[in-house]
Amino acid sequence: MLLRSLSALILCLACSPLWADTVWLNNGDRLTGEIIVLDGGKLALKTKYAGQVLIDWKDIDTLRSEKPLLIKREGLDSQHSRSLDAAGKGMVRLENGTSETVPLASIRQMVPPRPVLKDRIWEGNLDAKLDMERNEDSKDEWKLKGDTRVEHGRWRHVLSGQFEKETKNGERTEDNWEIEYDLDRFLTQHWFVRGSYDQDNDDFQFFNRQLAYGVGPGYRFWDNELGRFDLIAQLTRFQLESDAGDLDFNAYSFEWDFKRLIWGTRFELYSKAQLQVPHIEEIDYVLDSEFGLRYRLNDWARLSLLYELDQVRGLGDTSSDRHYLIGVGIGW
Repeated sequence: MLLRSLSALILCLACSPLWADTVWLNNGDRLTGEIIVLDGGKLALKTKYAGQVLIDWKDIDTLRSEKPLLIKREGLDSQHSRSLDAAGKGMVRLENGTSETVPLASIRQMVPPRPVLKDRIWEGNLDAKLDMERNEDSKDEWKLKGDTRVEHGRWRHVLSGQFEKETKNGERTEDNWEIEYDLDRFLTQHWFVRGSYDQDNDDFQFFNRQLAYGVGPGYRFWDNELGRFDLIAQLTRFQLESDAGDLDFNAYSFEWDFKRLIWGTRFELYSKAQLQVPHIEEIDYVLDSEFGLRYRLNDWARLSLLYELDQVRGLGDTSSDRHYLIGVGIGW
């Protein structure tokens, strides 16, 4: 009998979610699961029976949550809550040592906190694009882009890369790949130091190989379930290699990394850009930038729309290269 009871208890614990959050709706229905985020008037709730569901905030009667949350209210700074408790129609009780009952209508955003020194986080995206033309000429183009980051304690590892290949009537017209590794060491919750290594190979450029090493400070404005925003400045050493000779020079580099989930985490806006100012007279600046929108089909599948702008200015002239990409991908 004791063995049977212990087995039943273990089974119940294994089947129970880590956080038992409950949402009561105005029509009398009750949903249980894990609160992911509240933003843009949508509450994202992860359930075991229907995956992630979006609930209009105005349709919620009250709710209860056992997880810590960072809450933003009208006219107030963000405040922490250890837990939430149901408190009658249109109300909720914030528990944080003391109790405070507030209207649901006054809450604009709820985000689980993500402490720098405690969490271990792994996330990433992989997007693919294929373009096939069969007119007078036969043209095939495909591109693969991806990035992943791992955070633990004060350290953050960021790995990104892309591969592009194009053929026209059976002959190669584009063949290049790039990989970049960044290592961040956080000094405070916002300030960090970054070291970078970048390698770029292109069979159809004058400089067919480029190596870059950089180091410099960075500042993280925010990083939570809704997204992130980082600014980085670096001093970078470039080494360009070609059959005609090599070129080495230093450059100042400025970079941003932005991501923001909207409409209850269904859409993801993101942007990355790097502005380089080389210490050579022939080039004023080099800009590599991308702006994108992803639509989350489910927990892992994505549809993506991407705009890339690469620009070089030197000797009084500006050269720009623009790409528009539509593809599918995965995220984690």
